Amino acid sequence: MRLKGVCYDVGRVMGIDWRPSFDPKVVNMELGIIKDDLHCNAVRICGLDINRLMTTAEDALEQGLEVWLSPERWNKSEQETIEYITKAATATETLRQRLPDKPLIFSVGSESTLFMKGILEGGNISERMGNPKNRSSVKSGEHNKPLNAFLARASESVRKVFQGQITYASLPWETVDWSLFDFVGVDHYQIEKTRDNYVELLKPLFTSNKPVVISEFGFRTYRGAEGTSEGMDEDIVDNRSLFLHQVSFLGRFVQPRLRGDFVRDEGLQARELVDQLITLDSAGVEGAFVMTFVSPIFPFDEDPRHDLDMASYSLVKTLSNKMHGETYPDMTWEPKESFRALADYYGKH
Repeated sequence: MRLKGVCYDVGRVMGIDWRPSFDPKVVNMELGIIKDDLHCNAVRICGLDINRLMTTAEDALEQGLEVWLSPERWNKSEQETIEYITKAATATETLRQRLPDKPLIFSVGSESTLFMKGILEGGNISERMGNPKNRSSVKSGEHNKPLNAFLARASESVRKVFQGQITYASLPWETVDWSLFDFVGVDHYQIEKTRDNYVELLKPLFTSNKPVVISEFGFRTYRGAEGTSEGMDEDIVDNRSLFLHQVSFLGRFVQPRLRGDFVRDEGLQARELVDQLITLDSAGVEGAFVMTFVSPIFPFDEDPRHDLDMASYSLVKTLSNKMHGETYPDMTWEPKESFRALADYYGKH
């Protein structure tokens, strides 16, 4: 694979900010670790705040990483989404002109059938995923026509203000008109029931004769996670406790917890990541981005009932109470087995 990447969240927002604290100095050090210690040559930067996105993208480019920029404003109408994406693309063009020799790819959206209002019924992603009527619509392919109409409008608007290459991060069951884009992008998670025909599922993506990039894939950190897919329908976190923990004053009395009893298994996450990378390499994809580097709102806890890191896809475990790690004393996290396994794989390939 040409692109050996990882996803880097600067603050996706769904009810709560997934990165409550944004410190450019920490970002700078983490990007350095991604490049030098994980042996990545690319990073997919995701988040809502355009200033955070630009700060991180500029830092990553200057450190020599190829940047795939993914501005994400979820649960808005098509018009609101396009206005936001165009604003982000305008800012990105300014950065591209300042660093014209640096590789900078812009994504017009990600998984829009689920994350944007209007294609499926429902005011938010939980309602859209939980509506049986929507499942029938997806199965019949009814979502593809409005999706591609949106993507046509979004790509046209972005290309008016951004002169670089563009892509879209699709769901495996979205049939995208890839003639609109320079790269095929798909968030493609390997699970137990698709393991034997995973490469077959990828083959249709190559018919556009454009580079195919796995824009997102990964595994959680508990026993049995290899059989589950990416998505809120398989979330093992008690989200009510997580939300209440973020509320001022009240949060100190609520400790976030998992929805059941789970067994931590860092080895499983590490093995599954490498296994999928081997599969993707053999399939001939242009590159892949592992989900994700760090998940600050999912801290590790010795008590398995409160070990939210088990629910995360992150390569490092965030430490409770802002404790600092031993491997990187400036960081409030510690590498997991998956960090070392990915570093070894990227370093050798």
